[in-house]
Formats: sequence, C-alpha cells, structure tokens
Amino acid sequence: MASNTHKKGELHRERDEKRPHAHVRHIRISPRKAKLIVDQVRGKDLEEALAILRLTPHAASPVLFKLIESAAANAVNNLEMDRANLYVAEIFANPGPTLKRFKPRARGSASQILRRTSHFSVVLDER
Repeated sequence: MASNTHKKGELHRERDEKRPHAHVRHIRISPRKAKLIVDQVRGKDLEEALAILRLTPHAASPVLFKLIESAAANAVNNLEMDRANLYVAEIFANPGPTLKRFKPRARGSASQILRRTSHFSVVLDER
C-alpha cells in the first residue's frame, strides 16, 4: 500500500502546474464586479496588463495588480523565466464565502444583506 501512495505522489508531481501562478482568497469584492476587470487583462502581455490595472479606477484593480506582480516574481525567481516574455494565460475571479448580515426594516422586520467575497487566481506563461 505504501508503494501505491508513493506512485500517486509521483503522478501528482508530474501533473503539477509548471507555469508560474499566484492565488489570493477571501477578498471583500463581489466576483461579478471583479470579472469586469479580469476580462480586460486576460491574454494580455504582462506590462500591458499591469498598465491597464494601474490606470483603471476600480476596487479590484490594486488587488489584481499585486497578484499579477506576485506571479511575475514567482516566474523570475523560481522558474528563471524572462519577465519580458510573460503574458496572462489564465485569470479567474471565483466566488468565495458569503457573509450574511441583517438590516432592520419597518414594523420590526429585517432583510438580509449578502456581503460577497472573491478568490482570485492568475497563471502566467511565456510567449
């Protein structure tokens, strides 16, 4: 049985992501709003994507800027890739856990408020 576990570990390492990537979780931004920005930078060169995020007045822009910078640093430092050849291969804004809050309303009732969170993932690749 131990040898089977060892083989599983080897297969997992072979399938492991060889491209530089970074993740950030539990960001207090609605994924629906963040996807507007994510769609603008998907497939762009690294410097062009960072320029778009630097100049876009949106709440998700600084978070995504920092995330892409982190993935670029992973590429340069860990995988010895050239920063000039990198582009945003994949980028996702997935929903995270929703915080449920209540707001008092008329005649003693209450209405629910959903505070949504997001998980962001980015994968870079070389051209």
